[in-house]
Amino acid sequence: QVIKCKAAVMWEANKPFSIEEVEVAPPKAHELRVKIVATGICRSDDHVITGGLVMPFPIILGHEAAGIVESVGQGVTSVKPGDKVIPLFVPYCGECSSCLSAKSNLCIKNDISSGAGLMPDGTSRFTCKGKAIHHFLSTSTFTEYTVLHETSVAKIDSAAPLEKVFLIGCGFSTGYGAAVQTAKVEPGSNCAVFGLGGVGLSVIMGCKTAGASRIIAVDINSDKFAKAKELGATDCINPRDFKKPIHEVLIEMTGHGVDYAFEVVGRTETMTAALACCHYNYGVSVIVGVPPAAQKITIDPMLLFTGRTWKGSVFGGWKSKDSVPKLVADYMKKKFVLDPLITHRLHFTKINEGFDLLRAGK
Repeated sequence: QVIKCKAAVMWEANKPFSIEEVEVAPPKAHELRVKIVATGICRSDDHVITGGLVMPFPIILGHEAAGIVESVGQGVTSVKPGDKVIPLFVPYCGECSSCLSAKSNLCIKNDISSGAGLMPDGTSRFTCKGKAIHHFLSTSTFTEYTVLHETSVAKIDSAAPLEKVFLIGCGFSTGYGAAVQTAKVEPGSNCAVFGLGGVGLSVIMGCKTAGASRIIAVDINSDKFAKAKELGATDCINPRDFKKPIHEVLIEMTGHGVDYAFEVVGRTETMTAALACCHYNYGVSVIVGVPPAAQKITIDPMLLFTGRTWKGSVFGGWKSKDSVPKLVADYMKKKFVLDPLITHRLHFTKINEGFDLLRAGK
């Protein structure tokens, strides 16, 4: 049966969300329909609105969520109606070169690279006012019900609180994994984290878990420093307090630069600064923030020639379908906290207010 429900539809760029009644088609073979219980607001969603991440409109955004399976299509074996699940914006097909390699986690069937905004069969499950609405990153969670392919969902512990573990669908896992999985931060090391949103704070938690002795938090909003310190930052600096470039400040603070630097903003200037502040020979810099579309970076190749490593990290390097249930289990065992990452709780219909809070740095 088709379900009629509310969804936040983005009809065109740089406009507010429109709360609409949408029709959500039943799942086809190897798909399932999920009732979304909690969804987070991520800067990546906002990048689509502003054009920094190019996707087709109209679209239902949202990719960080948790919900309950409502119905399943033919051939679905990993979940059943009533199961608690987390949608995966990085799918896991288990068959492609990326899924089969121990070195990678970005399944070839991802929609980040293609930006098609459709289900794997090339069609949509959403209709509004007679128009097909695009999906976002195989997930589309800004709706009361969504349809996911079986490769884009992980079944989780039935006791897990969905209004907290939804963060494992993106923000927490992306940041925490960038430190422990992608960079493999070592005990006693120095780290710098650029950007103290939910993902940046999760990087700090990962660095602390890995045993870093110094974690320098960098943000132009000093209001974020108290929470950064609460979660493990040892130093907090605001680039606006200095007359010299921030990478020079960090090199002076550490002697020769940091061992690991993380860019969690999504700006080319901070990506370059995060590379430049690393130790000239063995520093590792990780890009965690989504790079803006159509922008290029110019750097001095000597920064890399001397030995620095520059790498990217999508979803913290975790193989999604395997890792998400394990991360939820770790949360249930109190191996990490999620509450400090949640600043506001709003009813779904107030999604535009939520984005205003995001843009205001709150």
